Amino acid sequence: MLRPLTSALRLLRPWKPLQTRGCASDGAARGREIQVRALEGPDQGITEILMNRPRARNALGNVFVSELLEALAQLREDRQVRVLLFRSAVKGVFCAGADLKEREQMSEAEVEVFVQRLRGMMTEIAAFPAPTIAALDGFALGGGLELALACDLRVAASTAVMGLIETTRGLLPGAGGTQRLPRCLGVALAKELIFTGRRLSGTQAQVLGLVNHAVAQNEEGNAAYHRARALAQEILPQAPIAVRLSKVAIDRGMEVDIASGMAIEGICYAQNIPTQDRLEGMAAFREKRPPKFVGK
Repeated sequence: MLRPLTSALRLLRPWKPLQTRGCASDGAARGREIQVRALEGPDQGITEILMNRPRARNALGNVFVSELLEALAQLREDRQVRVLLFRSAVKGVFCAGADLKEREQMSEAEVEVFVQRLRGMMTEIAAFPAPTIAALDGFALGGGLELALACDLRVAASTAVMGLIETTRGLLPGAGGTQRLPRCLGVALAKELIFTGRRLSGTQAQVLGLVNHAVAQNEEGNAAYHRARALAQEILPQAPIAVRLSKVAIDRGMEVDIASGMAIEGICYAQNIPTQDRLEGMAAFREKRPPKFVGK
């Protein structure tokens, strides 16, 4: 049981900064469907993944998936990333799900390979060492909601629309939806939503516990993004190694019985004891001052 935990604790290896950190404003990045932006100033530590495929409403196509996998592979090794925030550059939509027009051109064998890549991408998001937040400012349907479910936290505009609607297309969720939705909402409610293909507003999703927060949409159409950014700002001051190890303990502990979960927690706790941040936290408490965590 504990062997898989080793890979989950990769965050304890020395981090390597990215050689280049693309910004949404960089000329070379403008044409990309996935753009990465590291925020600065008081938001330093928050990195945004901006989904930018307007003509296809951010549908999950081959290029989109390849670029997102590339970004995740680079960012997971960057110690400066304390929170990873997924947002859309397309007003009114987070992600409309799989690119069915592109899929129509694929053979059955190609579809199978692509769906496996989608599952792999969702797994990479779920396994990202730092906390992840999805800002749902519009439609998040099918694979779009599966992407949000792979994130740790979700914030939605009250007017956002989300649902695993695959059964209405003759399909079933194939990128983690049948597994992550029951773990989020419980089996019976997840079955109801998947069997019916029901769509929920952001407000309804918050009532059910599908999203952490729902906020009234603004004129710019980015209210969820601003609330997600505020949530990320609450995480930033906390000890980054402790936060990452907390994520490992929770995620791995949810997969096993309580006794095994306690063992996982013990391993994570022991890994945190020798860190400079733990000593800093104790010193700050003793000296009655805010701690200054450095991620070591």
